[in-house]
Amino acid sequence: MSLKSKIEKEIISSMKSKDSLRLESLRAIKSAIILMETKSGAKSNPSHEDEIALLQKLVKQRKESATIFNSQGRIDLAEKEIAQERIISEFLPKQLSIEEVTTIIKEIVKRINAEGMGDMGKVMGLATKELSGKSDGKTISQIVRSILN
Repeated sequence: MSLKSKIEKEIISSMKSKDSLRLESLRAIKSAIILMETKSGAKSNPSHEDEIALLQKLVKQRKESATIFNSQGRIDLAEKEIAQERIISEFLPKQLSIEEVTTIIKEIVKRINAEGMGDMGKVMGLATKELSGKSDGKTISQIVRSILN
């Protein structure tokens, strides 16, 4: 079942249960999917990887907004953003722990015989592909840097 179909079913469920926060979050996901599908040059059916990247982008936006609201003392708005982030995250694959990500990156480094920061691009490319949806790029980058230094 595609992400869009899952979201549409969840929207109906949220409408029936009158869960306005969840409904708002789900509608944001659906809107982003429709925008992605209608963008010029876009594929009519986005791939699973495209859907995961879209969800990660939405989660990242919510985190950044929450940080800004917290810094401005708007705790009420920050809490709403954090709640939406949790709802959107439900549709992402299970996130790996830092130890699991480190293990996978060490295997990649061994596999391609990376020996320093000059090989960071190669390692990042493979790691980003393998860990797509399972860890964010910032975490991957930090771990790759620590291993290659």
